[in-house]
Amino acid sequence: LGHLREVLIIFRDNHLYANFEKCTFCQNQVNFLGFIVGKEGVLVDLEKIKAIQDWPTPKSVGEVRSFHGLASFYRRFVKDFSTLVSPLMSLLNVKKDVPFIWGEAQESAFQALKEKITNAPILALPNFAQTFELEYDASGFGIGVVLLQEGHPIAYFSEKLHGATLNYPTYDKELYAFIRSLQVWEHYLVTKEFIIHTDHDSLKYIRGQGKLNKRHAK
Repeated sequence: LGHLREVLIIFRDNHLYANFEKCTFCQNQVNFLGFIVGKEGVLVDLEKIKAIQDWPTPKSVGEVRSFHGLASFYRRFVKDFSTLVSPLMSLLNVKKDVPFIWGEAQESAFQALKEKITNAPILALPNFAQTFELEYDASGFGIGVVLLQEGHPIAYFSEKLHGATLNYPTYDKELYAFIRSLQVWEHYLVTKEFIIHTDHDSLKYIRGQGKLNKRHAK
C-alpha cells in the first residue's frame, strides 16, 4: 500500500487523474500495454500469444509487415531476434516491382518466431539494489546481448550487422555488441558497476591497451 500511496500523492501534486473503473488493486498480476506484469516478472499477453499462434502464412509484403510489427513488439523476449527475422526483412526491403516470393527460409523464420514468442520466457523485473549483468556474443551476421540479474533475463537485445560492421573481425564485433548494449540499457547501467560475461578473452585487456586505434577509441 505504500507504493500505491506514493503514486496517488504524485497524481495529486501534479493534478493528474485516474479512471477508477479502469483501476485494479490488490492483484497478483495485471494486463498492461500488451504485457502481463506480476510479482514473478513480465510475460507476453496471452491474447497476443493466441494471435501469433493463429497468424496465417503471409501472402504479401503488407502481411509480412503486419506480422513483423507484432513480433517486433515482443523482441525483448526473443534471443537473437534480429538474426531470426532476417529472412522476413529481406522481403520488406525489395522494390515494389519485384515479385513476392515466400521461400523455405521465410517459412522457417516465420515458424521459428511464432514458436519463440509462444514460449517466451518470463522476464525478471529489474532490481536496482542488485548487480546487473551482461552476456553478449557476436556471430558472422549479428550481435546478441542479454541483460540479467542473478541468472534471470530482464531483456534481450539483438541487431543484424550491416555495412562496415559486417566485416569487422570477431574482436571488434564483440566490442561493438558491448557498446550497443550500453546505449540500449544506459538507464539500467549508468548508475553503478555491472558484470560482463563474454567468450572472447581478449576483450579483458582493452582497458590496458596503451594506444587504441580509431575504431576502438570511437
